[in-house]
Amino acid sequence: MITKLRQAGYLAYLVGGCVRDRLLGRPVKDEDIATSARPEQVRELFPAAIAVGAHFGVMLVDRIEVATFRSDGAYQDGRRPDEVMFETLPERDASRRDFTINALFLDPETGAILDFCGGRADLEAGVVRAIGDPAARFREDHLRLLRGVRFAARFGFAIDPATMQAMQAEAPSIRLIAAERIREELTRMLTEGQARRAFELLDEAHLLGEVLPEVKAFQGVEQPPEFHPEGDVWTHVMRMVEGLPAGASPTLAWGVLLHDVGKPGTFTRADRIRFNGHVELGVKIARQIGQRLRFSHDDLKQVELLVANHMRFGDVHRMKESTIKRFLRLERFEEHLALHRLDCESSHRKLENYDLMARRYREMAPEMLRPERLLTGAGLIAAGYAPGPAFRRVLAEVEDAQLDGLITTPEEALALAKARLG
Repeated sequence: MITKLRQAGYLAYLVGGCVRDRLLGRPVKDEDIATSARPEQVRELFPAAIAVGAHFGVMLVDRIEVATFRSDGAYQDGRRPDEVMFETLPERDASRRDFTINALFLDPETGAILDFCGGRADLEAGVVRAIGDPAARFREDHLRLLRGVRFAARFGFAIDPATMQAMQAEAPSIRLIAAERIREELTRMLTEGQARRAFELLDEAHLLGEVLPEVKAFQGVEQPPEFHPEGDVWTHVMRMVEGLPAGASPTLAWGVLLHDVGKPGTFTRADRIRFNGHVELGVKIARQIGQRLRFSHDDLKQVELLVANHMRFGDVHRMKESTIKRFLRLERFEEHLALHRLDCESSHRKLENYDLMARRYREMAPEMLRPERLLTGAGLIAAGYAPGPAFRRVLAEVEDAQLDGLITTPEEALALAKARLG
């Protein structure tokens, strides 16, 4: 593609993240091309090209973004420039980008790097630095505040002091960004394998209190040392997110982050520190956060379930068999297990309950967790009972008896139901 652009007389280079990741020796997921060719000229060369941002000079060719060199006018909405000017030279294009490490151009034919902003030196030094005036870069596009934190965490880089100062000053402007875009950036931070570093940087940049004040509230909330020798709620949760592997599911990651979100609002100190009702409050707060950040219905439901059930592991040795089976058949139970393991490893390190439930989960066949019911509502109606509120309660009791192994035949199930219904 670059060869064809050049043969037609245009400049063309690989640019941005693909160049950065090559120089870091990291896998390259997507390649982007920057060129002096204008969108209509790109389409002349590649008739199947799709305009995905023609106003900004971006065309999609065989799933590769081909963007015209450009400089940007004023940004009024904190997200996109009001106007763009197409350019013929890459140095003009480099100066309008966000961070120096993302403004590198690569000539794939010679391997030469074009570096107009000092990005290569910052890569070698491990620094995330905004191009030019950092405050101006963040005022142009407020989402760059979160992107800068994410890049620093992902690569284990420091944030340039002037860039950090501008982040702190501009932090309130992140509230002007669409909630979905904030959610996407936070989810990436949680699932790229460096979540603790990301959230500590969010806090240092004064962004945490802007995007997740409920998590900022963890700081300084003491916990009973006999259960949490590691320290306050913030320390506990940061240790947990540190244990999230790269590629963790978003729902597990958010469940880990928010599982104790009800603790600051339920803290009491009497005979000892207690958080009575923190699960119920936590579910409510997690729902509010999920709605605010525009989670999908299914993702929010799973996060709520993770928060709602994280304390149940403490009772597994006292549970009836039917209760254990109902617990094990929660959707995506492996995420409940993973959260509990991280919870234990980040506090008292006692894994007996985890080991028990992990073994039961491995051994329990689906038909044991959800056996064909011995009795249904239709069976009760056929036996002469009129449908009513008692049906649900009685059928649940019959199913419990079945899961506990106390009854094994339809006749026994109906007899139990008749005894309960009278």
